[in-house]
Amino acid sequence: MEYIRESSLREDEVLRDLRRLTAGLPGGQAMQLMAEEGQFIALLVALTGAERVLEIGTFTGYSTLCMARALPAHGRLVTCDITDRWPEIGVEFWRRAGVHERIEVRVGAAAETLTTMITDGLSGHFDLVFIDADKAGYPEYYELSLRLVRPGGLLVLDNTLFFGRVIDPRADDPDTAGVRTVNARIRDDERVDLSMLPVADGITLARRR
Repeated sequence: MEYIRESSLREDEVLRDLRRLTAGLPGGQAMQLMAEEGQFIALLVALTGAERVLEIGTFTGYSTLCMARALPAHGRLVTCDITDRWPEIGVEFWRRAGVHERIEVRVGAAAETLTTMITDGLSGHFDLVFIDADKAGYPEYYELSLRLVRPGGLLVLDNTLFFGRVIDPRADDPDTAGVRTVNARIRDDERVDLSMLPVADGITLARRR
């Protein structure tokens, strides 16, 4: 891992400062996106030519910043969180990076926020959706996101190996069950092409056909 970081990681001062600040918060180290994963997701945004990105689960906005930077100047990113407590931490860093005007934060229960977007006519609106919120909600977030992403668009789901708990028969908590359910659903879903990557805590890519 150290070699990978030395050989490929390009984390600048703004990202590094946000990561260090987040690490000092309660649960910050466990919930924070790995720096190399943030760089990978930013690369996906650039590779897909995404102009409209949806993020489910903001926390302190590290991944938000990575993706917003990868957007063109006219691009827009909508990020959703259950509270504004953590996203507010990221605002200063988004401003430092000069991308805060590309970012819109929506606060509330994710399923309700996504349903409202669909009702407001945003079905097929987004080029890429990144899901990294409460794992028990993953099956519902996946279904709603599949309606919000355009045909040919990409869904990126984080933590799909969930600390290895997905293969532990003793783990029957709602979060582990949610990840197992969404993994099985995507595997059998003819609406998407997929690849599960053994990167970080597991990343699944699902392209809407």
